[in-house]
Amino acid sequence: MANQYITIKQASKILNVSPLTLRNWDKNGKLKAHRHPMNNYRVYKIEDLEKVITEIEVGTGLRKSTKKEVRKLIVKHLENE
Repeated sequence: MANQYITIKQASKILNVSPLTLRNWDKNGKLKAHRHPMNNYRVYKIEDLEKVITEIEVGTGLRKSTKKEVRKLIVKHLENE
């Protein structure tokens, strides 16, 4: 799954946060977004999302989705493309 990108909407659904939260995380350096070369929209590497998920699981445990559920969402998304 290396170097595969998803949109801000998809990333927000996977992480169970709003797109505005992801924009704030990008601004504050918590989860840096990459830019699509054609339209300059924010896109996120799946591996970066997995790192954030791991940090959340080790840290406060505030995330509602389990890592297994997140991986299922990622696989489902990739199959639909």
